[in-house]
Amino acid sequence: MEQLDLLKSRIGMKLVRIGKMTRAIAVQRFSAKNFEITPEQLMVLSALIDHDGLYQRQLGMITLKDRPNITRIINILEKMNFVTRKPDVNKRKIYKIFVTDEGKNVVKKVMPTALELWENIVDGVDEDELEITLKVMNKFKENLMKDMNIQI
Repeated sequence: MEQLDLLKSRIGMKLVRIGKMTRAIAVQRFSAKNFEITPEQLMVLSALIDHDGLYQRQLGMITLKDRPNITRIINILEKMNFVTRKPDVNKRKIYKIFVTDEGKNVVKKVMPTALELWENIVDGVDEDELEITLKVMNKFKENLMKDMNIQI
C-alpha cells in the first residue's frame, strides 16, 4: 500500500476514534452501575495491581497521563482509600504508590463490566485476526515510543 493510500485510510484517526468510543461506553456503563471509580481510575488501579509500589512518574508513563492528571487521579484514589502513598526509603520527598485492599476490591467489582465491554469490542473477531491486530498495534506502539517525549 502506498503512503498516500495509508494516509487516506486514516489508521490513526480510526484508532483514536475507537479509543474515544471505548472510553465513552465505559463511562456510561460505570455510571449506570454507580461504580465508585472512573475508567481512568481503573486504569491506574490496574497498573498498581500489576506493579504495586510504583512512583508517580512510572504510573504516568504506564497510563500515558501527564503530571497534573496522574496527581489528580492519585489524590482522588487516596481520598477514597484505594491507594496509599509511602515515602521511598532512599529519597525523602519521593513517594511510592500502593494499592490498598479496598482498591483491589473495587477493581474486582468493576472488572466484569470492563471485560464485558472488551468482549463486545472483539465480537466477531476470530483469534487469528485478534492476534494479528494486537501484533500490528504493538509494532505501532514500538515505533511511536521511539519519538515519545511527554513530560511525566
